[in-house]
Amino acid sequence: MVMKAREKLFSFKRPYDLEATNDLFVKAMKENLDYQYHYCLPYKAILDKQGFHPSNLKTIDDLAKLPFIPTLYYKHHEIYSMPKKKMVIKATSSGTSSGTTSHIGFNFESLLWGWSMLRRVFRYHRIWSLKPTRFIIFGYQPSKKNKRAIAKTAHGFTFSAPAKSKDYALKVVKGEYQLDLASLKANLIRYAKGKCPVRTLGFPAYTYFLLKEMQEEGIRLQLPKGSLITIGGGWKEFYKEQVDKEDFYRLVKDVLGVDDQHIVEFFGAVEHPILYTDCRYHHFHIPVYSRVIIRDVDTLEPLEHGQMGLINLLTPMVMSTPVLSVMTDDLGILHDSPCPCGEKSPYLEIIGRVGVADIKTCAAGAEDILKEQGA
Repeated sequence: MVMKAREKLFSFKRPYDLEATNDLFVKAMKENLDYQYHYCLPYKAILDKQGFHPSNLKTIDDLAKLPFIPTLYYKHHEIYSMPKKKMVIKATSSGTSSGTTSHIGFNFESLLWGWSMLRRVFRYHRIWSLKPTRFIIFGYQPSKKNKRAIAKTAHGFTFSAPAKSKDYALKVVKGEYQLDLASLKANLIRYAKGKCPVRTLGFPAYTYFLLKEMQEEGIRLQLPKGSLITIGGGWKEFYKEQVDKEDFYRLVKDVLGVDDQHIVEFFGAVEHPILYTDCRYHHFHIPVYSRVIIRDVDTLEPLEHGQMGLINLLTPMVMSTPVLSVMTDDLGILHDSPCPCGEKSPYLEIIGRVGVADIKTCAAGAEDILKEQGA
């Protein structure tokens, strides 16, 4: 049986060897693009409008010419490449201040390669463990009604080690989520006296608020050996309270006794479900499963490494929804200077989020195109 390019890419043993996978990545993107072009008429209309055909994608440099879709677009339109019944999971983003969310469907094959990526990245960063572990999730308690990708990701993380217990900050009470940091505080104090490692995951804002409260109360703990503090999901509506990473690391060390070598940050999006995991020097190196282009805020032209612009994320992972190239509303810088960790892959520095009104995109006419298609 001949392996498809995407299968080869997500089975590649070295998760950060971009140089060795450039040709393979382009082939996987073209395979996906061919599929989307033939099975997603609204997406085909967007490509045709921009004058881009799958045959135009030949080299790694051609990726910058592939029309991108802004994440904001997915928050107003559902766009799929196969019937919903073939989708094993339908996930939504956390939503904007107006309450709109992206709806992304994942078929079994897409999830299979997502699992392959997760397995290799976790192994590389030594996140898998066989020790019984207590999980503290600064996020949502699982619920059948909760379709948010961040909730599914957090639940999945609790399988990175045998779970001795699982505690959540946002608990379901009478059908509604309620924030309960008090019980997490009590459990952290109790778990610090035990022998099982503790792993946290979730919104950095909730983690920060609780640890700051404990610090002000004079609570100083020493979590068991092997404990891991992981964060992800961004500060969302608490962006005004966001603190520097170094301040956050010092707070974790002061209150929980965990140094920054055991703090791991994740980055990703429902519209781009690739796992970015920071190295021990807290740099988000680009994995082989994706490529990142930084674009000028005004012209949207690709920028050289070291310059700040809008973050354009590319991956061939998902077949059921056309998310090959998405434009975020985040500002970032792609660095290719050597990292002390030894990885040669460029790393992404996320600066912050820009206002929606400030974003211009070459897919601005996509809404009209979709209306013409009757979508």
